Amino acid sequence: MSANKHLPHVLVLPEDDADRELANRFQLQLDSVRLRQMQVLEVAGGWRAVLERFRSYHVALLKSLPLRFMVLLIDFDGDPERQRTVLADIPPHLADRVFVLGSLSDPEDLKKALGPYETRGSALARDCRDETSTTLGSSAAPAQRKRG
Repeated sequence: MSANKHLPHVLVLPEDDADRELANRFQLQLDSVRLRQMQVLEVAGGWRAVLERFRSYHVALLKSLPLRFMVLLIDFDGDPERQRTVLADIPPHLADRVFVLGSLSDPEDLKKALGPYETRGSALARDCRDETSTTLGSSAAPAQRKRG
């Protein structure tokens, strides 16, 4: 289901199938109104592909759709330089609407700590709803946002 571009909405661009499945499980926890405000896009095929697709396609759309927000869902694989590289690619005028989320360590470590996709998606959705960081604070990198 695609989001209504005339209302506030979020697009999630996942790096790989594991990230897509996590986002889909998160999305299933939303009520029917919020469900229509989030769309999980096709897998990009690697963190560099996420950046390329973001730059070549989504930046222009974000400029023309002020109610659109983006989540770039990538794996940092323990590389702090990757996080800096990704954040540096977000244009300053979009910094308040583009978010970079991902596991700082190997994504399989997150699976071991938090369980299957359904459990992780539910826990992350609960944290968002309750405005807590119980899940992310336990074993994942906190949400990162480039500030302009």
